[in-house]
Amino acid sequence: MSSMTGKSAGPPLPHAVEGERAGEVRAIGRLIVAFLLAATLAGLWEGATRHQGGGLVNGLKASEVGFAMILILLGSVVEGFGYGLSLGTRWPYTRNIAVLMLRGDPEATHRLVATLVGLVALALAILSPGITTITGLLLVVITALFGMGTLYVLAGRAPAFVHGTHGLLAYGVFLTYLVGLVYPGVDFWTYFGAMGALHALLLAVFLGGMTTGQRGFGQTIGPFVQPQKASQWTVAAHVGAALLLVATLGWLMPAYPIAFYLAVGQVAVGFLLFHAVNLKPKDPGVIVAFHQSMVLLMSLAIVLQWH
Repeated sequence: MSSMTGKSAGPPLPHAVEGERAGEVRAIGRLIVAFLLAATLAGLWEGATRHQGGGLVNGLKASEVGFAMILILLGSVVEGFGYGLSLGTRWPYTRNIAVLMLRGDPEATHRLVATLVGLVALALAILSPGITTITGLLLVVITALFGMGTLYVLAGRAPAFVHGTHGLLAYGVFLTYLVGLVYPGVDFWTYFGAMGALHALLLAVFLGGMTTGQRGFGQTIGPFVQPQKASQWTVAAHVGAALLLVATLGWLMPAYPIAFYLAVGQVAVGFLLFHAVNLKPKDPGVIVAFHQSMVLLMSLAIVLQWH
């Protein structure tokens, strides 16, 4: 096994994106830049319009929520267009990572945005030390370490559990700052412990990450009725978790109606994604990002109590 500090054994592992997808990747790249600018402006607006104290801190929290969402979406773009090993198992940077980002490599962009998330988390922990900001910073650090591990999952050198945990932690970062922004002064862990809807959602997130890790880089899952291999059993567990999420949100109706309808629609999107992975396992395309965006919207709908 190569060292996790960045030197791979043998030739580098290429990404698997196909030529006809390049236009889509560039278009998504421009959209990501727009999202980053929007998150920055949202933070500036929140900081400037906060009449009571804490304008700078709340502005940074608002931007951090946006950056964390963008980071999760970038992870789905990396998966959807086959860039998971575009930098091999080198982590966190390569000498020309900024050039690769400008050329449209979403994995390079993913790592640099992750750096931005980490720097903002550090600034918040320094400016406003408390349970939310300290929790957020610790989660960012642990998420980054598991992010390194996902490279080894894709290279077939680490278990799928690492990939699932990375996705779970990434949502933990997003939710920590979102709750801290929306409910200032509320203990995050107390809030999270009382939110059964989020528990069901995060279980589905974890098993979704496990599904990606278990099938392996560029590998098909294969159609099935009765699961026959590990990747199919993982898909079955993920579908079960998705149905549990629908049932949980349905049981809690009318508390989270938008989240419930999104969850129902997400089941259908998940089946489309399953077929896309089997048709084009190396780069199933933008449907991966759409699937992930639905989860982000459900998270927002639950925390913000959209009706």
